[in-house]
Amino acid sequence: MTSVTDGPATQLLSLPEELILMLLNQETGYFHQVPGWDLNCAVIGAVLAELSLIHRIDTDMESLILLDQAEVGNPILDPVLKEIAEEPARRNAQYWIERLASRAESVIDLSLDRLVDLNILQHHDGEFWTLSQNMAWRGTGSANSEGTAVEFVESRITNVIFNNEIPSPRDAVIVSLLNTCDVLRFIFQVDEEQEERIQAVCRLELIGRAIGEAVAHNLAGPLLRRSALTRRIPTVSLRKTLFNSNLRQGNVPALFADLAHEYGPVFQIRPPFSKPLIFLAGTETNHWVHRRGRMYLRARDYFVDFENVYGASGVLPSLDGADHFRLRKSLSAAYSRNRLAGQMDEVYGYVRKHMAQWKVGDAYPATGMSRKLINAQISPLMVGVETQDIIDDLLKFKERALSVHIIKIMPKFMLKTPGMKRRAKFIQLLIERVQSVHTPAQRAGQHRNLVDDYLSLHASDPQFIPESNLRFAFTAALVASAYLGDALSFALYAMASQPELCARIQAEADALFAGGDPDPNDFTPSNIDVTHRLLMECHRIYPIVPMSIRNVMNSCVVEDCELPLGSKVFIAQTATHYMEEVFPDPFKFDIDRYLPPRNEHLSPGYAPYGLGTHTCLGSRWMELQLAVNVLMVAHYFDLQVSPANFKLRFNPLPSMKPSSKLKFRVAGRRRELTV
Repeated sequence: MTSVTDGPATQLLSLPEELILMLLNQETGYFHQVPGWDLNCAVIGAVLAELSLIHRIDTDMESLILLDQAEVGNPILDPVLKEIAEEPARRNAQYWIERLASRAESVIDLSLDRLVDLNILQHHDGEFWTLSQNMAWRGTGSANSEGTAVEFVESRITNVIFNNEIPSPRDAVIVSLLNTCDVLRFIFQVDEEQEERIQAVCRLELIGRAIGEAVAHNLAGPLLRRSALTRRIPTVSLRKTLFNSNLRQGNVPALFADLAHEYGPVFQIRPPFSKPLIFLAGTETNHWVHRRGRMYLRARDYFVDFENVYGASGVLPSLDGADHFRLRKSLSAAYSRNRLAGQMDEVYGYVRKHMAQWKVGDAYPATGMSRKLINAQISPLMVGVETQDIIDDLLKFKERALSVHIIKIMPKFMLKTPGMKRRAKFIQLLIERVQSVHTPAQRAGQHRNLVDDYLSLHASDPQFIPESNLRFAFTAALVASAYLGDALSFALYAMASQPELCARIQAEADALFAGGDPDPNDFTPSNIDVTHRLLMECHRIYPIVPMSIRNVMNSCVVEDCELPLGSKVFIAQTATHYMEEVFPDPFKFDIDRYLPPRNEHLSPGYAPYGLGTHTCLGSRWMELQLAVNVLMVAHYFDLQVSPANFKLRFNPLPSMKPSSKLKFRVAGRRRELTV
């Protein structure tokens, strides 16, 4: 095995883990894309080769022989060893590679987890990985060789392929594995002579030959790439959809949970005069989208008309692949919790200044009240200007554009009405305001904001971030006021409608602010335990973005259903929030779900921030800002739901928010505000 030296401790890596490292493309944050059957064979071949190298199995031309069935204490190797031991007949290596191919995904997941635990790989939100550079590596037999993990494995392969060194069994196997995955040509410049050398090395080890045979000749291969036994996607009757009680309440996640319960995790709805709409809803489909969706689904197709409204092309939500990873990395600091924490004194001031306008005894529409409170913070923090006078128009234009071009419930002319044309002009007004204050002299000594980050990216690479994209980027920053504001309105409703829970949150708030404004580090899980769990439960039961849309760019099979090339797929990732097997008694508001031993959120069934590469970049910022706002409202005011007997309903389009009939009444001021 390869050894990792990190201080006094030494950890060993197995062949599956070395294979995963070599498949990493550091420029994209993805792994080199390998056809599913080829990858499965290579991964299982690596497991069998590792068992052979540690003398648990042996192979010859006819069979794979079990030498020692004792467990090795490795969660990747032990299940495979056990399955081999339970087989009465002696089989060859190719048989076992084919039989165990279905285990490959769990092997990959376990390998990734261990590489992250060892601080060899760094995992980023959105299922991106990069290589940590602070590890020293040594290989057995090469005590003087140091460098990163990938550099070490590459040097071994280089010596075998280009310097004609006699390969060790481990090196011969890793060359065979990478050759099976067809990624050597992406790592090295290989000519005909080196290609012959590679083929010769691949023939040295029986395991490597078995892998090649399994990929090239096994009849099951094409079936596993695209199953010939796929089932027809079930069709939900339009009547059953329209008369669902959850739809009448506007509860879209609960609607899709009901449909998935009856029809399975993949189903379609056929609206009149339109193509079928395919939906994915379930823990299995969530897991598939999160880990595998990047290879088959893309965002660009459905988003292009929406970004064109702003004169943009290639903005963050519409990008896929390497460009998406690059822009996401570049903007990660702008949307980070640390960026917000570094400006907490300003946040406290913005919140107090806005709440000072609230009058005891008055009732305010929940959505507008919460959005304005959040925008009072987002505007100066993100774009450096005040926008309270134009935010309503900007948000109404955005929501109309979403309704026309994303969810397509309105005809295109509805975006060109006189009212919408008037609101569209406020986009240019926003740009002019931002430009007027983002000169070098005026930004000197100021906290860096999102506009600064975008302008730097534009200056350094105007082709990657063209000026035409800035209108969308700056407006999108303020759209967060809608999503964050609506999330806050649900949280305030949950608090105001449950007096006992409200009292516990007020106690946390009073303790935090007892000695003055708290330090950002004071917002710890223990200090805001009840508030944090209230927000988690709000994200579950009231998810702001209940589903996402993607187009199928490579046909694939999900839960035995084939998704046709070019079809549009609606990923109802929050349907699981209302599935009994994931969240027992799902309609009950229960913040104890997130305490051990229940920990109901620790599964693919909890997905309030989306899945996969497009997971919300600002989720950590959002968590902190929502907590601060809920706690400050609780510290200074008593709110009541108005009307008192209000039964919560949802306005689900274009995103989830409370019904417009919900209001909050300022019942009392608990202490004076100092602005």
